[in-house]
Amino acid sequence: MRVRDWKDILAEVSAESTEPAGWRAVAGQRRDGVGEDLYFGHPARGVYHLKTYAKNPYELKGVGAQVARKVDGDIDPLLPAGDDHGRFAVQRAPEDEDHAKTMGTRLRETLRVHSEAPTSPEDFFEDLMEAIESPAFGPMEYEFTGRPDRLDDLSSTFEESEELLEAELEDLIDDDDIGRGFA
Repeated sequence: MRVRDWKDILAEVSAESTEPAGWRAVAGQRRDGVGEDLYFGHPARGVYHLKTYAKNPYELKGVGAQVARKVDGDIDPLLPAGDDHGRFAVQRAPEDEDHAKTMGTRLRETLRVHSEAPTSPEDFFEDLMEAIESPAFGPMEYEFTGRPDRLDDLSSTFEESEELLEAELEDLIDDDDIGRGFA
């Protein structure tokens, strides 16, 4: 397992072509300390784990790693499925101004079509993500002020990587003096 900057993990996910709608995620607060844990997986791409914290209101820092090469029968039930959860998406910036205009046109057309026809929220979300060419999106279980049970289950499943990433994140936090208050 190779620990990398969290942005490198997202860049890798964004760069490789995969069925974008096949991703699923679980996130919440870290068990101890500041920051958040995020696991996200895709049957063909595996499972990734990110640990992040806000250094300040403008800068997010963190570490991550690929913790499994595929989503097998043991991992599959730990990731959400279906309409019963929130949604997440990875956003990729347009390549240039022409690409941004094309995306904007597709987005307007998607909104127009969905405003005129009865569709489900899931269909609307999926069509929006396709219009903006999101490389990864899907259902997500997230708790803003706590930890979903699935997050603890995933942490237990990937205990070695949990400990390694936790230590790496703590080093970043210590280097940034995040635990220090103002006098």
